[in-house]
Amino acid sequence: MSDVLVLVGPGLAADEALLGEIAEREFAALGVRGVITHVRDAADVRARTRPRQGTSPAPIPATTPAGAPGRENGSGHVRTPAAGDGGLARRRGARVQATVIIPGPEEDIRRLMGESLGLVVWLDIWRADGIVVGEGAAHIHGRGLGGLAWAIRHAVHRLRHPYHRISYGPHHEQWADLYLPAEARTGASQEEMSRRKASRERAVPIEAGASEGLVREGEIPSMRVVSPEGVQERVGSSAEAGREVVGALLEGGEVAVPASEGALAPLPVRVPVVVLVHGGYWRSVWAADLMDALGADLVERGFAVWNLEYRRPDLHGWEVATADVAAGLDALASAGAPLDLGRVAVVGHSAGGQLALRAAADGARVSLAVSLAGVLDLVEGDRRWLSSGAVAVALGTVASHMPDIAGGVPGNATSRERSVADGHEVARSVYGAASPMLRLPLGVRQLIVQGSGDDLDLLDFGRRYAKAAHDAGDDVKYLEMVGDHFSVITPDTPIWRATALSITEALR
Repeated sequence: MSDVLVLVGPGLAADEALLGEIAEREFAALGVRGVITHVRDAADVRARTRPRQGTSPAPIPATTPAGAPGRENGSGHVRTPAAGDGGLARRRGARVQATVIIPGPEEDIRRLMGESLGLVVWLDIWRADGIVVGEGAAHIHGRGLGGLAWAIRHAVHRLRHPYHRISYGPHHEQWADLYLPAEARTGASQEEMSRRKASRERAVPIEAGASEGLVREGEIPSMRVVSPEGVQERVGSSAEAGREVVGALLEGGEVAVPASEGALAPLPVRVPVVVLVHGGYWRSVWAADLMDALGADLVERGFAVWNLEYRRPDLHGWEVATADVAAGLDALASAGAPLDLGRVAVVGHSAGGQLALRAAADGARVSLAVSLAGVLDLVEGDRRWLSSGAVAVALGTVASHMPDIAGGVPGNATSRERSVADGHEVARSVYGAASPMLRLPLGVRQLIVQGSGDDLDLLDFGRRYAKAAHDAGDDVKYLEMVGDHFSVITPDTPIWRATALSITEALR
């Protein structure tokens, strides 16, 4: 059985060989076994996405336990349970694949997008706004054939890394995925976690009511369950105890494992938090999956990660996007996890760099604001037609190209002159609040990271912003190294490793 299944619907206007080449490259890069195949209709899709019994001798390698599909609990939070350490998600004894479905134009298949088919990433190679997919699924759209690579990466990421999806508003794009390092989940050191993993004897899948999970027999004599309300209970190592543990995890609780019979291990430690704000020039075709790899790397470094999604201004307006980022940051306080809210960094990439620094300027409770190839001068960004006019489209107005009129508009001004002046005033107000360059000093420690091989305008913005921030009295560090626009969010690059070290030093 393959680790990744890519299903292609009928009628898709794309070269089959090219789809196969894209998929094979991603399978090889991720170290997974994959299959790309065509489906006839909706019934064929259902049959191929049904969980299959049994296990595979070659699990997907993972540095952290895999996550099974999420479900929504009574609090409105979507929780994703952690599965066993084998690197594979399991559901009631069945192996769960990472599945990508390219539905194409056929309506019978597209109607399945709203159903719960498990761990599925739906991919539209064209733009398809407003689609709400079923429980446990994701939707990527508008990225052309290159979107297939992103969809495969995201599907495998979700299979490998456990997370909690937490809503901070009623809209389907108002959420954040919370990833916790091992010490925050159990209170145990990395050495202790490794010892337990080596001592496990065998896995026994169980059912826990409506939940899904995996317990290990012969591992520990007893456990302590900490509910979301903080109530502590000692339970045994029976199957019933396993159900209690899984239930606690699904409902937001944590499990502390005693080192020996009669002794309780420390409760989960509070860990520093990195909030990730994705970029994409404020366009809705780009989403939080852009930050998947960075999130996984930061969790391995001992940080909790809050990967924030927000409504983009091309569909919802500038004020909505800004308010969502602020609300998403505020929601950390009610996440129900062992987070050290005194050590929070907000890290934004590209357009997300602007949003991150804007949030810091607006008073977000963060210790560090980080821009990764950020758009930090919006006035010049609009004047230079950055990304085909993305700045003006996002903010809803062009930057003012005229100097301020001393004393306001003359009393004898014509209606056209007054209209023009009003437009300039609106632009000055919007850009003045939004552009990090115009908000200095921020009064927050900052890290400005820029690849030397990136867009020359972004390189210019980063250098000038860092100098201006320093001159304004801010505590700012400028880091420029070899790399392009995506090197700063690619974990194995020197520029990201240097960035991660700087974040670690700032928060510890």
